[in-house]
Amino acid sequence: MGRPLPADRARELDGWRLAYVSDAPVNWCPGLGTVVANEEVTADGRSDRGNFPVFKRNMRQWMMRITTYADRLIDDLDLLDWTEAIKSMQRNWIGRSEGAMVHFDSPAGRISVFTTRPDTLFGATFMVLAPEHPLVDALTTLQQANDIAEYRRAAAQGRLRSPERRPREDRRVHRLVRHQPGQRHADPCLDRRLRAHGLRHRRHHGGAVRRPARLRVRPHVRSRHRRHPAPPTDAAAPTTWAEAFVGDAPYINSANDSLSLDGVATVAEGTHLTNQWLAAHGHGEATITYKLRDWLFSRQRYWGEPFPIVYDADGNPHALPDELLPVVLPETDQFSPRTFDPDDAMSNPESPLDRLDDWVNVTLDLGDGLQPYRRDTNVMPQWAGSCWYEMRYLDPTNENDFVDPANEAYWMGPQTEGGSGGVDLYVGGVEHAVLHLLYARFWHKVLFDLGHVSSVEPFHRLFNQGYILAAAYHDERGMYVEAAEVQAVAGGYQHEGRPVTREYGKMGKSLKNAIDPDDMCLLYGADTLRLYLMSMGPLDASRPWESKDVVGVHRFLQRVWRNVVDEHTGSIRLLAQPAGPTQSACCTSPSPRCARSSTTCASTPPSPS
Repeated sequence: MGRPLPADRARELDGWRLAYVSDAPVNWCPGLGTVVANEEVTADGRSDRGNFPVFKRNMRQWMMRITTYADRLIDDLDLLDWTEAIKSMQRNWIGRSEGAMVHFDSPAGRISVFTTRPDTLFGATFMVLAPEHPLVDALTTLQQANDIAEYRRAAAQGRLRSPERRPREDRRVHRLVRHQPGQRHADPCLDRRLRAHGLRHRRHHGGAVRRPARLRVRPHVRSRHRRHPAPPTDAAAPTTWAEAFVGDAPYINSANDSLSLDGVATVAEGTHLTNQWLAAHGHGEATITYKLRDWLFSRQRYWGEPFPIVYDADGNPHALPDELLPVVLPETDQFSPRTFDPDDAMSNPESPLDRLDDWVNVTLDLGDGLQPYRRDTNVMPQWAGSCWYEMRYLDPTNENDFVDPANEAYWMGPQTEGGSGGVDLYVGGVEHAVLHLLYARFWHKVLFDLGHVSSVEPFHRLFNQGYILAAAYHDERGMYVEAAEVQAVAGGYQHEGRPVTREYGKMGKSLKNAIDPDDMCLLYGADTLRLYLMSMGPLDASRPWESKDVVGVHRFLQRVWRNVVDEHTGSIRLLAQPAGPTQSACCTSPSPRCARSSTTCASTPPSPS
């Protein structure tokens, strides 16, 4: 272990690591003192638990650079025996888009916009910036300042939805900040005039988007709706512009002093020529972008794997050496985070680990003598364990490695030349398509690149079981309540005295309608629960849960048991002599539940009745 790297060199290297620290947008709820998931925020921008305001904040978080593997995550799907539906979900989630990054000048500075159709730049009509874009303040006029400030506050609290679902007052502001005449600038790229206001957030386009010509369906519809005329750029488009044209046809109105697409017959050629022109004139370059963002890997709570990271007096991170691993959670009786004033949007989270000074502050020798350090008080998400647990099953008693390479190669190694390897059959729900399954594939590929595994993919064949459906209930806010606590009343259902609405959905935590299998086992036994689940229908079909049917399965198993075991003595029922081809497997002694004597059973076949 050598001396620590100089701070500037260490920071440069950290910028290329797969695991790194960065500012990331999160849902911060001061009233709860924690970051909450999108599913835990109501349509009004409040927490489902406690009904506290939720604010969008940038916070220092650990990230995993999954975007580095975006192309491999898409391309290697062809190696897998998965349904095309699941593959499409992952491809769409990663969202690889080929196009161009185009640079526009504005009074406040350069604005870079990604577009999949650079050939339509001659028909662009306006540009839109995200609320957090650094040029918004410089481009905002005094007349627009109040409206834009309110728009930003609404966006921070998650109150802005699609224009069709947005409240009327929000739609008014939305149109005002997008379309009010104001600052314009001459576009030096394609000699077109663009508006550079607006606060529409597009996370995968660098915080800025443009509205292109009517060669694309959704922009065309929105341009018509907002009375933002777009010039025709294609000769095949109808003069009334009732619908957008999306096919190949000769370009028109698409020329400037140094580039002309007029007469070009295909989109591919028009895009190629435009990309060449952009690069030659310093106005952009051909680019591939992804909707996939780097993986937010921090949680502000107690339960979870601690990060094996400490920080020096200057705030630089240092990885702990192997001899100090694993980092074990400290003992505590306080598991709740610190809470703040519900409206204190600028407060910062304090996890339960932050309060444990004896654990947080340590003195270590990491190659530069004894120095004071501070532990990282975030923990990893639950995905950290589920990304690789299948390999631990291969070698569960190994105390030196997570899996012996020989065991991994035997059970998960590729079986054919060019095969993916991995688990032969993985049975899991479709809800894991873009979470667990995507994260596990990324994690596995990192291990493959490091030489720890021989398989390229973790799960070769995937089978999606159907959903178990059950009644779920939501209140007037649209938030789900515990189904077990709902009471049937005249004319409907109530939860804690308040009316709720019933629906049917997938049984699980999100709808709060799960039934604890332990409770069912205590009431009826594990065999009853297993048989009921297996008899509900095909494994890949969704089916409703009915508790009364569990009772019927339980009674059936009781009858089977009584045919095999004497209910008075507990002994196994046996035939008096070995069964022949005409003998039945009936009980061998008279019983109130046996219609024939043992002699009859042993000598004659059962009657058709």
